[in-house]
Amino acid sequence: MLLDDSVLAKRENLSVDVPVISIDGPSGSGKGSVASQLAKGLNWHFLDSGAIYRALAFLVHATSTPIEEQALVQCIERLKLRLQVSATDDKLIVLWEQRDITEEIRTEAMGLLASQLAVYPMVRKALLSYQRNFRQPPGLVADGRDMGTVVFPDAVLKIFLLATLEERVKRRCLQLKARGKHASLDSVYVELERRDNRDKQRAVAPLRAAKDAVVIDTTNLSVAEVLQCIHSKLQTIRKV
Repeated sequence: MLLDDSVLAKRENLSVDVPVISIDGPSGSGKGSVASQLAKGLNWHFLDSGAIYRALAFLVHATSTPIEEQALVQCIERLKLRLQVSATDDKLIVLWEQRDITEEIRTEAMGLLASQLAVYPMVRKALLSYQRNFRQPPGLVADGRDMGTVVFPDAVLKIFLLATLEERVKRRCLQLKARGKHASLDSVYVELERRDNRDKQRAVAPLRAAKDAVVIDTTNLSVAEVLQCIHSKLQTIRKV
């Protein structure tokens, strides 16, 4: 899938009849892996909303934009992203001005900055339609923190993934190690705990499960087991 601003602008009036499955949860709960594999299995489109916020964080950092609401909104106007899924490993590739920034936006620093930017109401509002334009036939799997509560409140299935902080810290450290980067358990613990608190306590679109969401604790589950649970829920919906 390939999307850029010119394409997105033409899709503002897409029918809400296009089904959406939202997968929300805190960092390290497994939502990224689950959502991308679910989208691939269904042959649906995939939205990694966190990548958009991280890309904004990258742009803010790269252009030395002051952390002030109006300046951030103006920065969003320059957020000319191209998102595509790699044909070799199914990973999301993020391009900005023809530059691959995928690895740069996945650092802990960009994740922390993205979380800080996400507390601003005008920033979230400016990115809302940007995210909703990913809703294309035959369907969309949307991964984030407010997909089921704010961005796609009419999703046909809402999933909220949980895991203990200790387990999420271990997963994050393994991800960093796989990328050739080192981080201590203690430092990642502090950063994730801080991010959790900020996401839960922000005034606009706080991290929480939608009232009609299916909550799954992934602490002791593999990605395959989580997917099996979701497919089971989908089968139940289709029979109704």
